[in-house]
This record gives sequence, C-alpha cells and structure tokens, in this order.
Amino acid sequence: MFKDRLLIWSKTVTIVFTRMNKETNTKFVIQGLAGAKTLKGSIRINGAKNAALKAMAATVLFKEKVRLENIPHTADIDTMALILQKLGASVEWIGDNDTNGKVMRDHIMEIDASTINSTDIDPKLATGMRASVVLTGPLLVRFGKVSFPAPGGCVIGARPVDLFIEGYKNMGAKVELKDGLYNISAPKTGDGGNGLKSSEFFFHRISVGGTETLMMTAVIGNGKTILKNCAKEPEIVNVAEWLIASGAKIKGVGTETIEIYGVKSLTYKKPYIAIPDRIETGSFAILGALCTRDLIIENCEPKHVESLIHFLQDSGAPISADKNSIIIKNNVRPNCSFKSFNIETREFPGFPTDLQSPIVTYLTQVTGNSQVDENIFEGRFKYIEDLVKIGAKIKITNEREVKISGPTELVGTSQKSDDKISGKTLVPVELLAHDIRAGFAIVLAALVAKGEFVVRNAHLIDRGYEKLEEKLTAFGAKIKRV
Repeated sequence: MFKDRLLIWSKTVTIVFTRMNKETNTKFVIQGLAGAKTLKGSIRINGAKNAALKAMAATVLFKEKVRLENIPHTADIDTMALILQKLGASVEWIGDNDTNGKVMRDHIMEIDASTINSTDIDPKLATGMRASVVLTGPLLVRFGKVSFPAPGGCVIGARPVDLFIEGYKNMGAKVELKDGLYNISAPKTGDGGNGLKSSEFFFHRISVGGTETLMMTAVIGNGKTILKNCAKEPEIVNVAEWLIASGAKIKGVGTETIEIYGVKSLTYKKPYIAIPDRIETGSFAILGALCTRDLIIENCEPKHVESLIHFLQDSGAPISADKNSIIIKNNVRPNCSFKSFNIETREFPGFPTDLQSPIVTYLTQVTGNSQVDENIFEGRFKYIEDLVKIGAKIKITNEREVKISGPTELVGTSQKSDDKISGKTLVPVELLAHDIRAGFAIVLAALVAKGEFVVRNAHLIDRGYEKLEEKLTAFGAKIKRV
C-alpha cells in the first residue's frame, strides 16, 4: 500500500512539474487600444493571495481538517498546496453543486495537516515562492524542528530571512546553516514537548512576513510574547482573526504592538474566509482609469486601497467607491487630460509597493512630470526598460527612484525586413513580465498602446492573477494566451 501511495505521489509531482515547465513558455498576445476607452463591464475580486497563503501555512497549527474559503486559483496557491502535500498534509479543492446539480470547482479548499510526517520544506518548491518561509513558524512550534532554504519568488530585490532567524533565536531555538539549508530546532521540555519560550521582539524594519510568522509561532505555547514595530497589513488581521476564533489569544493585531498569549492547542470552529485582494482591486482600478469607459469592481474593500483611490481622483479619473465596490463611470476624457502626481511606496496604509509598477504605467499616459520613490524593495524597476522600449519617457535616477514625463504614445508592432522581394512585414513587439506586478504593468501598457504585443513569462503573472486573459476578454480586450 505504501509503495502504491509513493507511486501515485511520484506521478503527481511529475505531472505538476511538467505543467509548471510548460507554463514557463506561455505568452500573452495583445492588440492595443491606441488610447481608446472602449472596454467596459464588471469584475468580482478574488480572495487575497497574500492572506490565503498565510492561512494555508497556519493550518499546520491544527490537528484536524480545516476549511478555507474564497481562495484564489493562482499559481502561488498551487505551489503552497504542493509544499504542504510533500510534507504529508492532505490538500483538496472541493466543489459545490450548482442549480443543475453539477459539481463545480469552487474557491474552497480543505487541508488536513494531522498527517504531516516531515518538517523538511522542499527546497526546489520553496525557492520559487518567498511566502514558503512562513511555514517555518507553524512547523517549528508544532514539531520542534524545521529545515528550509532561503526563500525565493519575484526578482525584486533582497529578501533576507534575518528577522525570522533572530526571532526564533530570541524564543530559544537553535539555528544552523549547512549546505544552503537552515536547520532550526526548539529546545525540549521535560516531557519532550516544545520548549520555545515567550519573548519580546522588536522588528528593526517593518516586515509583513516576519510579523505573520512570529505571531503564528507564539500562538502555541506558554507565557506572553510581545512583538513590536509590527506590520499592519489587513492580510495579517484577516488570518489573526481566524486564529482568534479558533482559540488563539492575540491582542493588538493591526497596530504596531501585538501581544500573544500562548495556548495549548487550537480548535477548528469555523472556516477561514480570505478578504478581497487589495492588489488585484488596485490593479483593475488603474486599468479601469486608463482603458475603460465604464467599470464596476465588485466584492472589494475600498478602504484597503484608499490611498490609490485618492490619487486617481485628484488626477482627474472619474472613480468613486461605496462599501464594497469601486465604480468608474462615463470615463470619456482622454488620459492626457489627467494630471500627474508623485508617489512614495509605504507600508500599509500607505501606497502599496505591489501597485508601484502599474501606477508608473498610468503616469506615462497623463500630463506632467512625476516621481516615484520605492521605499520597500530595491531593484524593483526592471520592467522600466520594456516601457522605454515602446516609447515611455522614464529615467531611473537610482535603484529606488524613477522620474516620468507624460503623456507619451506607447507603440508596438515594428517592421521587420524579410528580403529584397517581399520587403517588410509587421511583427508584434515582444515585452517581458519580470515579476507578478510588473507583468500586470506591462500588460496594461500593451492594452493602452498602439499596435500588437507579445508579453512573455505569462506564468509569472499567473502567480498573482487568476485567469487574467479571460477577465480582460470579458471587458472587450483583444488578448489571448499562446
């Protein structure tokens, strides 16, 4: 029986990696709108990927099957599911019946971490997604040990794990680095249990992942842990509220100081429900301002993108918000009539770093000079070269600052010489998605531009946006995956 299960697992991994390798060759072919605002429609925002990933990691704290709802079907979610499965957990998408009795694959997932039999996070999978490091805390507190590689993900600057390591050491854990793997072990108690101690830890720089991970590490145990200079992102609050409903004692989440009183165990009482994805919300709000005449963004939380909405309104975009939707109506003014502004990315509730690249695309189309300062990650301007390639006037002054002059016409479809007889043919301009958000910015630039484009590395965009080409096609855009 064990051999049969091993064979099934081996085949599953082979299929998944084959699919992942094929996806690295996918491209989007896009016909630009040449500045015309002909798109219209509505979009329902998915659950927040960056919250769902952390909730998936938190399931390790439970010794029973739990249910997660409003989980987006993105590539990062699939990767986290595969990591958990390789640790021994059961991960299953479940379906709901529609009105005709047909089973539908819905945004609902069930995870049973009671079957975990390994604490070694798969290096190949983990280095492809930085959120994998959040698994280390739950694994350490439940099993007393964990090994993991330096996390990977998007190529947007350094992603040090020193905050995690120092936090674990502060709780009494032993940390060794050997052959590129961190091996972390908790001290043992007299009865062989987990001997991590309560502590007080100050983040010398604000870290979303660090806040989430150390918070989850301190949930199970004895005594009070105090985390200071914490991140305040709504995704952290979303996961913490679910843990609290399951018996965790957490105070101050969403503020600079979080207090966690360790409990013996968590008890599953109600499903986790992911909040709406604020980055997807903001991405489509920017797209709507540039490319749509009428757009309704449904099932969102406008307060989570308040800074963006204010910037777009001040710029002249006809955008408004109510309790759970954002509306762009009668957007007939040309983009050149919108005015420029300066942006500095900040931790929540400031302007999010994940909307920096889409807003740069926006600023290439409005009138005036703009400056964008990236205060969260260095090296996040790799996509600028592609925007300049098609006509944008952008200057990178340093690794954290760019200056934009607008409006500029973005143009694709270049002429290629074939031979002396046939002359020249028109070919689409190739652009590159460097990471999830920069990929969306490049797609946005191609949509607003004149001509035809091929956007390579569509698989990177898939990590954060579910079926992007289908949603844009529903608006009336000419985009296809090849």
